[in-house]
Amino acid sequence: MTEAPLGVTDPRRPTGTLERHGVIGTQRDKAPETPADGQGEEASAEGHEAAALLRESRASVDPELRAAMATLPPSMRRTALYHFGWQHADGSPAAGNAGKAIRPALVLTSAAALGGPAARAAAVRAAAAVELAHNFTLLHDDVMDRDVTRRHRPTAWTVYGDADAILAGDALHALALRMLAADPHPASAAAAVRLADCVMELCEGQHTDTAMERRAPGEVTLDETLAMAEAKTGALLGCACALGALYAGAPDEDVEALDRFGREAGLAFQLIDDVIGIWGDPHRTGKPAGADLAARKKSLPVVAALTSGTPAAAELAELYAAPYEEGKEDLERTALAVERAGGRDWAQAQAADHMARAMQELARAVPDPQAAGGLLALAEFVTRRST
Repeated sequence: MTEAPLGVTDPRRPTGTLERHGVIGTQRDKAPETPADGQGEEASAEGHEAAALLRESRASVDPELRAAMATLPPSMRRTALYHFGWQHADGSPAAGNAGKAIRPALVLTSAAALGGPAARAAAVRAAAAVELAHNFTLLHDDVMDRDVTRRHRPTAWTVYGDADAILAGDALHALALRMLAADPHPASAAAAVRLADCVMELCEGQHTDTAMERRAPGEVTLDETLAMAEAKTGALLGCACALGALYAGAPDEDVEALDRFGREAGLAFQLIDDVIGIWGDPHRTGKPAGADLAARKKSLPVVAALTSGTPAAAELAELYAAPYEEGKEDLERTALAVERAGGRDWAQAQAADHMARAMQELARAVPDPQAAGGLLALAEFVTRRST
């Protein structure tokens, strides 16, 4: 994949919906443009539509998730329920944050877009399976990355230990595949194969990510970082959309187009998530400020900055060459080096690029704008987050 130089806009690049609404720009301090008549209302309506879809998806999927987790052995059930925010560490009930349900919402909305309400209703188990698979990866990632906070509470491994967190993740993965295997829907077998292939791709992406962390800053390329991000994030979003299409009985070309739609939206999501990982507000993200920089993570903005050939890139490489020492290093200086080297602007521009490509794939599979509206709203929701 050939990229335009940092700080240079590729004239071939299509204008994405995020740029159209002034959501993602290429300059940090640029004031948002005043939207043309109707565009502000359109963006607000899309935000409300996405929120409604997420609420409806959570309401549809949560009973399936709870029923599935009730079948787990007690020790794994305890860890899983804690991870989902439905139980405190002492085992008492909690009404916590189980996440936004973006992936199950994509399954259900894709099914509805191509097959109507009946297809959506038939896809609830598949949506729950995708959510279980997603949370299996979160439990394992937290252990591998040694993240201590998720969803504004201590991560499962910090409460119950590495072994329990890993085993709970394994159990959620098994539950996901069992839900599909036991589903009498004619698409369930193809869905199970697709989810299993996706999990293998996720594992490959995680392996690449952890291997990259052991390499020197100058040894990591932007292309391999983008490929890793697609495997870790885009693959499951694409799989979610594809499963919805399968349950709607869509033809192969529409299933593949929705898979590509989800992958492109997933890359946009990851680009913005990486920006938030550096410059996000801890009160909103639930993670300490600058945690990615302290961990020397080679996120997309960081690698873009490191490969920019600028003086700030050299400064950043020097900082990243040594482990972070609390009290001795100013993380704001590291964040500023990423920004001065163009990493933040590049990531934001690339997010708009990938959203534009996602919209092209969506139009191929669902040419009716009204039918595609829910998927458009969800795709814009996940990349509309504030830092």
